[in-house]
Amino acid sequence: MAITRIGKPAIADIRGVNFRNIIINGGMDIAQRGTSATGLGNGDSDYHTVDRFKFVENNAPTCEFTQTQSTDVPTGQGFSKSLKMDCTTAQTSLAGDDFIYINTSAEGQNLQYLKKGTSSAESVTLSFWVKSNKTGTYIFEIIDRDNSRAISKSYTISSADTWEKKTITYPGDTSGALDNDAARSFELIYWLAAGANFQSGTLQTSWGSRTTTNDAVGQVNLADSTSNEWYITGVQLEAGSQASDFEFLPFDVNLRRCQRYFTTSQAVSKFGEFATGDENGIFAGRIGAFGNQPVHVRFPDRMRSEPTVTLYSLTGLSGNVSNTTTTAGSHGSNDTANTAQVSQSGMGYITGFNGSSGQGLAFQYTADAEM
Repeated sequence: MAITRIGKPAIADIRGVNFRNIIINGGMDIAQRGTSATGLGNGDSDYHTVDRFKFVENNAPTCEFTQTQSTDVPTGQGFSKSLKMDCTTAQTSLAGDDFIYINTSAEGQNLQYLKKGTSSAESVTLSFWVKSNKTGTYIFEIIDRDNSRAISKSYTISSADTWEKKTITYPGDTSGALDNDAARSFELIYWLAAGANFQSGTLQTSWGSRTTTNDAVGQVNLADSTSNEWYITGVQLEAGSQASDFEFLPFDVNLRRCQRYFTTSQAVSKFGEFATGDENGIFAGRIGAFGNQPVHVRFPDRMRSEPTVTLYSLTGLSGNVSNTTTTAGSHGSNDTANTAQVSQSGMGYITGFNGSSGQGLAFQYTADAEM
């Protein structure tokens, strides 16, 4: 069965691409927030490096990880980036409610062609490349967040430190139609560690009401040694019972798809480096020393929902803007500030700042509409 496209018609026919991959950024090419994040764990659940792939943990386990956008990739497959998880603080014994996983999500309006909840529900096939020194059983789970249903299947890393391609098919679910909106309908989970409360049942290999004790039965503990590493790339989830070759998208198209969920005026890793030329940030003139300043910022793409916008001064201070002259490299002083008239398309004002009359206003921003 030919499934044609996911996403916007404006980009649906580029180079013959039909957008069959439900996963956005499955080749790990886009990392708007930066390429490395350390100390992940102990209460930290967030997006850190590779776009659309979130580090999630529960119950504040004491283990910690470094997450990296890596250049270690399977040879000859066309990939240039992977997502790497490196255990830096071990936890050999997990509490019952501890878990660690990487997830990504899909909007319900992009999944309607799967016909979930009908007698014609489509199966889906997951394929990906994975490598770890920690061999054994791992779990990939699909959760239907609209209907509290789930299915989990295992894969085995057989050879240590060797890239292996895995393919798993999940049957169509004839129960529970997905909401046709921009909210999260599918949560797609790569389990990395799970306490007893997520392993004490029987692995739920058929669709059914979610029971957490069945989520990750048999999952190895990637956190049990500081020598443990886990890499993944080439993640593709598509309709049907067969895996096709990974669908490579042009970099700009991939970036725009990620910017529906998160965008930034400048890579966060470059905050504090603004010195000359185009690294002086977004500049807006100011009338007087205090007030509301029109900025007329338009986001690169219409975002999934009205985003949370965070302002940064040119020295990287969150919740601030910079009072600056027009002299290149002049950051000036920092002022606290807020945004106003934020929509899915952009923002109109910066408010609540103080400064010297006649100076300019310069800033960077992030806009977050993740699910």
